[in-house]
Amino acid sequence: MHPRVLEVTERLIARSRATRQAYLALIRGAASDGPQRGKLQCANFAHGVAGCGADDKHNLRMMNAANVAIVSSYNDMLSAHQPYEHFPEQIKKALREIGSVGQFAGGTPAMCDGVTQGEAGMELSLPSREVIALSTAVALSHNMFDAALMLGICDKIVPGLMMGALRFGHLPTIFVPGGPMVSGISNKQKADVRQRYAEGKASREELLESEMNSYHSPGTCTFYGTANTNQLLMEVMGLHLPGASFVNPNTPLRDALTHEAAQQVTRLTKQSGNFMPLGEIVDERVLVNSIVALHATGGSTNHTLHMPAIAQAAGIQLTWQDMADLSEVVPTLSHVYPNGKADINHFQAAGGMSFLIRELLEAGLLHEDVNTVAGRGLSRYTQEPFLDNGKLVWRDGPIESLDENILRPVARAFSPEGGLRVMEGNLGRGVMKVSAVAPEHQIVEAPAVVFQDQQDLADAFKAGLLEKDFVAVMRFQGPRSNGMPELHKMTPFLGVLQDRGFKVALVTDGRMSGASGKIPAAIHVSPEAQVGGALARVLDGDIIRVDGVKGTLELKVDAAEFAAREPAKGLLGNNVGTGRELFAFMRMAFSSAEQGASAFTSALETLN
Repeated sequence: MHPRVLEVTERLIARSRATRQAYLALIRGAASDGPQRGKLQCANFAHGVAGCGADDKHNLRMMNAANVAIVSSYNDMLSAHQPYEHFPEQIKKALREIGSVGQFAGGTPAMCDGVTQGEAGMELSLPSREVIALSTAVALSHNMFDAALMLGICDKIVPGLMMGALRFGHLPTIFVPGGPMVSGISNKQKADVRQRYAEGKASREELLESEMNSYHSPGTCTFYGTANTNQLLMEVMGLHLPGASFVNPNTPLRDALTHEAAQQVTRLTKQSGNFMPLGEIVDERVLVNSIVALHATGGSTNHTLHMPAIAQAAGIQLTWQDMADLSEVVPTLSHVYPNGKADINHFQAAGGMSFLIRELLEAGLLHEDVNTVAGRGLSRYTQEPFLDNGKLVWRDGPIESLDENILRPVARAFSPEGGLRVMEGNLGRGVMKVSAVAPEHQIVEAPAVVFQDQQDLADAFKAGLLEKDFVAVMRFQGPRSNGMPELHKMTPFLGVLQDRGFKVALVTDGRMSGASGKIPAAIHVSPEAQVGGALARVLDGDIIRVDGVKGTLELKVDAAEFAAREPAKGLLGNNVGTGRELFAFMRMAFSSAEQGASAFTSALETLN
């Protein structure tokens, strides 16, 4: 093992010892020698099976059968979740084949940041993760289940499912992906049209046609944003079947993997004699593996929020410093848009997960000796699934990349370090996705131009007020202010200015997510402006240095002068409408971005 990976793992174990032991005691105490439903009183049990058919009722009375909870984020408005429509019936059929039962335990909301981008609804996006966690907990609360299958794929859905499911960590659990849509027009074409539209050189009809040809069928969006980062991390963490992440929807192989996931989860139950619950899989080593894979692929910056929150749900205290220290030694092995021109289907074709995991294992960057839903040892995930005369089989994956423009071995990495950088200085702490930013743009020192709304920046661009070097400070966008919406409405304008030769950067307590692009952006800056962070005292014209090479975020103003300034006021009166007022209690409870921007942090610290 690489010494840095061991060092981070060991200190994570030491830091988390008390809370992890409390968590394990909780889930081990919840585990039962037999099916949970066997301890229910007769009336309770009768309620739990009243809606079942006769055969399922009979099997559920037999305590050697497994009852599998199905928790799904299905809706048919969002492309990534539309394929889940038929999964419950496929799962139930697969379970009946082996004498077990599946019950649809509950649904969770699934909202799309792409649909709500720049709209008021985006302010519900991050809070929806907590709602999904709560919905998952409600679904699993009936004590009827021996195992669970989680059907979710996109931005906040998988983290929310993870957070909820981990509090029921005594249950064996497999995450069941839906797969990416097939490729549409190239990402370069899509980005070019967006920038031309921002400059007034493309019509709205051209823009709409381009977007419709990009997002055109069931499945996840094909760029390497938060949704596909979720899938990659679930597989590296051993919570998918090997090779399941990036198989397209509505294909025979996708259906076979769903069928196998349903049957495999029963093999992990107490009844099977091979008990392996979720909470015993997700340990410190598995979390370190997830961060290594995040860095190696230049994954979504959203996971600097999600992974600490997921870790906390498992009693583990993961920090940004852990992530930063790993980033220094993990090479970047993939270039998928926005880090490159390829999409996730091209990544899969070039060698995909099996090649990536093999390379990282051989370099000593991943812990191999971990539990997974496919058995002991991560080397199982260097294999790929295939259909052989209709039967699902696994074969060794490629030992060489089929396209080194997309996916490379460690020996010829795109970069010797990972794709994420922790930024720190007198403006606070944040993160930057440096893998998407060209080296010549990673350092910007320029006067600040302060905004408190994305539309204000767009208006300033259109008025010609931003034809200069500057650092855009977009503040009061943190979790306690307005729920921490994504801020991609600014991206085309800032990209145009950079292309025109201006030095531009962004500093914000908001987020940009997995689609963070070519502009150097220090995001998730905390403390956020709403709770008295330094961003609240920045003025137009202040010189700011954003150094993505050294990881520094510096305001060049006399310290005494800066401390004497009156902080600006936020725009809390805007948190009304589109349901935002219903989430006021949650905004008040959110932790800092570095603690996962979670409403549950303080409660879990107490319980763990």
